[in-house]
Amino acid sequence: GRDRFELISIPNTVTEGVTQTDRVTEFQDIDQVSTPSQADDFLFKQLWDSCLEITRPKLETLAQRIEVKAGWQDLVLPADEMALLHQITKQVRQRGKVYQEWGFHQRMNRGKGISALFAGESGTGKTMAAEVIAKDLGLHLYRIDLATVVNKYIGETEKNLRRLFDAAEDGGAILFFDEADALFGKRSEVKDAHDRYANIEINYLLQRLEAYRGLAILATNKKNTIDQAFLRRLRFIVNFPFPGAAQRAIIWQKVFPKETPTEELDWERLSQFNFTGGNVHSIALNAAFMAAEAGKSVTMDVVLTAARMEFKKLDKLVNEADFR
Repeated sequence: GRDRFELISIPNTVTEGVTQTDRVTEFQDIDQVSTPSQADDFLFKQLWDSCLEITRPKLETLAQRIEVKAGWQDLVLPADEMALLHQITKQVRQRGKVYQEWGFHQRMNRGKGISALFAGESGTGKTMAAEVIAKDLGLHLYRIDLATVVNKYIGETEKNLRRLFDAAEDGGAILFFDEADALFGKRSEVKDAHDRYANIEINYLLQRLEAYRGLAILATNKKNTIDQAFLRRLRFIVNFPFPGAAQRAIIWQKVFPKETPTEELDWERLSQFNFTGGNVHSIALNAAFMAAEAGKSVTMDVVLTAARMEFKKLDKLVNEADFR
């Protein structure tokens, strides 16, 4: 195969049928099959990061770039869901081989895009999972700001979507549509011009998703409101369940950075509280601030105080027996 450094000289302009997403994926494949020295690895990382910055899509007016930090070791999900996430990553990596070398591009009636729906309550790990995939693939991750994409004026939403996908295709970005039900909800009955244009925009969105050569991830905590016809056209659907006690215990054990001074925290007891991973992170952060202000380590008393605060924030009843 070609040496990976050959790809540095490839122009940034998009050639017919080849987007920056394809180049990014090919670039990673070259890296995986070569066996360079550590010095080469360091140089390649510098060049790789530079290429990503050069090809960074102009999405800032329609999307927010997420700084990816989480890795696979940070995710706490059932085995089946973890396997699906790994499968998504593998399909992005192998799309060139399967579509081009193995000829599947000749059999594809629809586009070659890889689309996934992440469904689950707020705080169950949907955004973190998108981060993990982006970090593994070495790609930029953009959260779509639905408030700036959806427009009450007829035709404006489609224009925004066109700008969004055109920029993303040129830059090799992973698109993360948060609260996707706002865009991908059940299609309305046509009663007036606005309804008709809304359905036209949904159809346009489906076409662009299927044609998009990169990875599009949609997140929702209202899966039942998503149009079934749309769900059938997705490659993956990953459900993010509310964590059980065993999973919550693992989340608690991972939540405090190793630099945080802690004392005799009872993971088993903390796991009995019905919190999502997002809630646990919020509690840990508040507990850390309280301990820092008091000039002491994070203790069970401090964590329990923060947990009580979280219950009240969520408007949940506090069982006083749990805090004795």
